[in-house]
Amino acid sequence: MTLDGYFEGASPWSLDFHTVVWGEELEAYSLEQLDEVGTLLFGRRTFNGMAEHWSNETGAIADRMNAVEKFVATREGRAAEWSNSRILHGDISEHVAELKAADDKKDIFVFGSADLTATLLKREAVDEIRLCLVPIVLGGGNPLFRDDGIRKGFRLLEARPFKSGGVLLRYARSET
Repeated sequence: MTLDGYFEGASPWSLDFHTVVWGEELEAYSLEQLDEVGTLLFGRRTFNGMAEHWSNETGAIADRMNAVEKFVATREGRAAEWSNSRILHGDISEHVAELKAADDKKDIFVFGSADLTATLLKREAVDEIRLCLVPIVLGGGNPLFRDDGIRKGFRLLEARPFKSGGVLLRYARSET
C-alpha cells in the first residue's frame, strides 16, 4: 500500500510501484507468510487477475499460490478455473465463520480484494491486517480502505522495515 493509502493505481492491476519494495527480504517474507496460509479468499476481480498471473508462473511462490486452497466470493455463477479453487455464493461472513471453525484450517488470507475486505471489515470478520507500506505517494488510485463511516480499531503487532524502504505492518483487530 502506498503512503497515501492506495493498493493499486488508477487503473485495475496498475501495480508497478510494488517493484520499489520487492527484493530478497519481501520474497522471503512472502514465502514465510504463504506457509501460514490454509486458505486464500478473493473477490472475483482479484481472483481472475491472480489466476491469470500465477497459473503461468514458476518458482517457490508460484508453487504455493497454485497449490493452496482458494475460494472466490462472487455473485457470478461462473466456475473458478484456477487449481484448488471453489466459488462461494451467499453471505461471505457466514462462509468465513465456517472456514474459521474447521479444525484442519490454518489461517485464511485475503490478498487485495478491497471490496471484499471492506465487507469483511464491516461485518467484523477480519482478525488481522498485514500491509507492506511502499514509500511512494501515487496521488490517486484504488484505496484499500473504503470510506464507509464505520470506525475500526487495530493494535500494532509488528513493524518490520526492509532495506528497500518498505515497512511490513501487522495489526490485530481491537476495540475502538
